[in-house]
Amino acid sequence: MPARIATRFLTPKPTLGRFPPSVIQAWSCQQCVRWDNNRSAGGLILDNTRLYHGMSPRYGQKTGGAQEEASRVNGRKRSRKGFVLAAATGTLGGTLLFFYDDVKHAYRAAERTGRVVAALLVCINDYRVTLNKETRTEEERTTLLNACHQRCADRTLKVLEKNGSIFIKLGQHLSSLGYLLPLEWTTTFIPLQDQCPVSSFESVQEMFLRDTGHTIDEIFSSFDPMPIGAASLAQVHVAVLRETGQKVAVKVQHPTLQEWAPLDLSLTRFTFSSLKRVFPEYDLEWLAREMDFSLPQELDFQMEAENARVAREYFSKRTNAPLIIPKVIWAKKRLLVMEFISGHRPDDLEFLDSNNIDRDEVSASLAHIFNEMIFGDGAPLHCDPHGGNIAICKNNTRKRGPNFDIVLYDHGLYRTIPKEMRINYAKLWLAVINADEKEMRKYAYEVAGVTDEEFPLFASAITGRDYTVLAQNQVASSRSSEEKESITTALGDGMLQELVSLLGKVPRIMLLILKTNDLSKSSLNYLHIHVFDGTNG
Repeated sequence: MPARIATRFLTPKPTLGRFPPSVIQAWSCQQCVRWDNNRSAGGLILDNTRLYHGMSPRYGQKTGGAQEEASRVNGRKRSRKGFVLAAATGTLGGTLLFFYDDVKHAYRAAERTGRVVAALLVCINDYRVTLNKETRTEEERTTLLNACHQRCADRTLKVLEKNGSIFIKLGQHLSSLGYLLPLEWTTTFIPLQDQCPVSSFESVQEMFLRDTGHTIDEIFSSFDPMPIGAASLAQVHVAVLRETGQKVAVKVQHPTLQEWAPLDLSLTRFTFSSLKRVFPEYDLEWLAREMDFSLPQELDFQMEAENARVAREYFSKRTNAPLIIPKVIWAKKRLLVMEFISGHRPDDLEFLDSNNIDRDEVSASLAHIFNEMIFGDGAPLHCDPHGGNIAICKNNTRKRGPNFDIVLYDHGLYRTIPKEMRINYAKLWLAVINADEKEMRKYAYEVAGVTDEEFPLFASAITGRDYTVLAQNQVASSRSSEEKESITTALGDGMLQELVSLLGKVPRIMLLILKTNDLSKSSLNYLHIHVFDGTNG
């Protein structure tokens, strides 16, 4: 085959019918979006085979003789075939190696997508069949529906565990929505709180070198390969800086997150939008919107470093709370090095009691810190204050005040509440405390656009109390078993649908305030003391 003809067959043709970038990006991760670029680069490799085809061997002068001439012709053909075969084989091997990572990624992306879509379709069909079944009694209907909840929750849990990445974080968030989701769903997802992935030390080393241009050994004199803690987005290692000898905590983002986060966010949006189309009364799209907004910030550790700096500066000047925010030494987008400060979880009651740390005093300090974040003028709001992000450590040097410090970790998710909203939210709580229903309704509309019809439900949502208790000025009392049963019954009678719809309409910052309030109350509940439902103080 002449060289010019072989080159024509080996040179790639222009790609036809490409999707617009907006379409690709809506469903793909960054690696998939780069697929066309990789194919173009591969075309250059294929096109360079012309260099081989033009390099035919030179032969000596003719010596005569038909047999000898035939031999030379056959040899020339074999040589030419050999060069073409070698070029094609080498090109194919290089191209396969070039595309191997992309092919593997595409296969795994299809797997992840398939798991989500398959589970979604099966669950939707399960609910449709269950809801359309004829039942003789309401009790029978409830039993069937509860069983359906459990089946679908079990299926979803398997998908979340298998896909990992941000699906673990999604499951953790869903497990905390006891006021929105059926019990079967929230309790099934609780194990995800303790099943966070751990990235291999080899992958951490590779990412460190890629992101910093240095090996771990060049920066640290020691680096524990086993993390002391792991969460859904990152893990923390203890190390010692080579230059200063300082003991530090190194927060390392899971390397695979960068690969899968865009696709996983798209799948989350698709799931909740599909559920809304099938079951419009359960609109949970606001969860996907919040993840879309929050996750990119949580994955940027340089932004986390700035949040920590702002919080340290604010609390050092405006409050006497025994709060420690570890100082950040340096940060990259996926790496953060901070001073090492250890402590014990707030639910470690044995540690508190053995060190004579007053639980009530810890509770008051935590309440003061989070109330300052919500109501303080210009205060930064930490939006993820669960028990794993809070530690208590003994302080034996302070002469007056608490004999402990509260350490606050993980500053990736912060917001600043607009001043007008802070003031109106404070006035709303004053109205709640004073049982002034007129003022409650006024400021509920100011902070969240809540109408008079929606107000009783909103008031119960922010306080965790039955509305009749609020109207009777008993918000500071403990919840009775009758009140808890009343709330549960109301949710089962259709109020849950109304609550889901209501939360989908309130401002995003209000959702985060409610989340911070709920998580901080949970931290106080760890101490096994009475907590004033609705606020932290």
